[in-house]
Amino acid sequence: MDGDRREGVRLAELVAALSLGIDLGFGQPMEHVLRQCLIAVRIADLRGLDDDERACAYWTALLVNVGCHTDAHEQAKWFGDDIGLKSDKYAYEFHSLRGAVAGVRRIGAGRAPLHRFRLGLEFAISGHRDVDDMLAQHGALARALAEQLGLSRDVLDALGACYEQWDGKGWPGALRGSAVPVASRIAQIAEFAEVAHRTGGRAAVHDLARTRSAKQFDPELCALLVERCDDLLADLDQVQSWEAVVEAEPALARVLSDEELDAALLAIADFVDLKSPYTLGHARALAVLVADAGRVLGRPPAACRLLRRAALVSGYGRLGVSNAIWDKPGPLGAGEWERVRLHPYLTERMLSQSPALAALGAVAVQQRERMDGSGYPRGLTGAAITPPARLLTAADAYQAMGEPRPHRPALTPEKAAAELRAEVAAGRLDAAAVDAVLTAAGHRVPRRREGPAGLTAREVEVLRLLARGLSNKEIARALVIAPKTAGNHVEHIYAKIGASNRAGASLFAVQHGLLPEQGRWGEPPMERVALSS
Repeated sequence: MDGDRREGVRLAELVAALSLGIDLGFGQPMEHVLRQCLIAVRIADLRGLDDDERACAYWTALLVNVGCHTDAHEQAKWFGDDIGLKSDKYAYEFHSLRGAVAGVRRIGAGRAPLHRFRLGLEFAISGHRDVDDMLAQHGALARALAEQLGLSRDVLDALGACYEQWDGKGWPGALRGSAVPVASRIAQIAEFAEVAHRTGGRAAVHDLARTRSAKQFDPELCALLVERCDDLLADLDQVQSWEAVVEAEPALARVLSDEELDAALLAIADFVDLKSPYTLGHARALAVLVADAGRVLGRPPAACRLLRRAALVSGYGRLGVSNAIWDKPGPLGAGEWERVRLHPYLTERMLSQSPALAALGAVAVQQRERMDGSGYPRGLTGAAITPPARLLTAADAYQAMGEPRPHRPALTPEKAAAELRAEVAAGRLDAAAVDAVLTAAGHRVPRRREGPAGLTAREVEVLRLLARGLSNKEIARALVIAPKTAGNHVEHIYAKIGASNRAGASLFAVQHGLLPEQGRWGEPPMERVALSS
């Protein structure tokens, strides 16, 4: 990845790799998004769109659902398994009675009957509005990521409108008919056509087009889908989706420079970490820590760059595990642990098809391995765990200990250091790697900072708690203020930063270095003192 730019990473490869995680987050098989992208490009070709319009349809189809995991915490709160909830998207027509009944049946799934009853009442009072707000924000968040990836204004506008419908009953409900960008209309029908064809064949595709024409979908596109069904869908099972999508990248393939790749990996890492309020900014902080640890050991710049990038991609596989597991405050069951143990493997699978990204996946997949063989996903021991992975493992353990989790508060640096040394003594972590991480970490001296967007010091405190998923009442208790005061702070914060829900506020907090509280990307080294032994 550090050679000639012609052998570097293409933007299409990076987005295609991310799309595999989006598939898993929707309960779909890998390459669902890639196939819907191919369908979208074929529709664009049959419609005779020009190169710019075709490019817009391509990127919109790849990124249309990239924002849907950002409020998985709230989805799990209301409906239990957020992945199961999202998989229902393709089973029921939007706004249908059957779909509404299915949603109601999911409220509080997996909880005790009394809890489900209370949650149902809360949902009836305010929760349904929260869900509508979430759907309205998904397009805006996808647009935000596309902007950070440097995509065109047309792509940004199409992603912002990707949940609008032909009949005007979509989200946020500002557009209807031909006012919805053509790329949005194409991406949406391509997405549903892929699922219908894969699960029910040509008959299911025809039924989709017939029942949703002039409602969810553009009637002209529905007619095209029926008339040219074989041309659009027939060979999807035979096509190598990854190669076909990457090669279909519009115009001149965009190969990322080192600086562009770092920026793109960071932007995507921030988005992946939005999946849970407990992981906000984790990859960003981990990237700094593990690269610093590499320098402590005298690793060359290329090796430290590999470490930093591996840290940024290491959480991709978490997209394939439900927030009902990640955000569970109690102990996990055996089946839940099996899902957790899969996530490093899923990261590797997402990156493995790109030769340039596979090297990062080879490090990231060993992030949870342990020297004594007690780790996962493969139970590797000793020398089978590579030196870069040993550093990443130690850095990830230290960074995670300093962040809150649903089952425990954040540990102090001293306590985290003691825990890491105990892991060395037990033979689970590499001693040299742990020493390097602890040397790199140190005790960081906090510096006073002016809050971004005019936020006061108190508003920064509230924003951090809000991003972690606390309610107004919980924020009030934590800061010893009145709930009404906490609510006023939240309103002022949303107004200042231009957000309207937790996911948007969380992204702002991460991008402006407010979370996690230690280890911010791109800042000059902070004053450090050695950890006491």
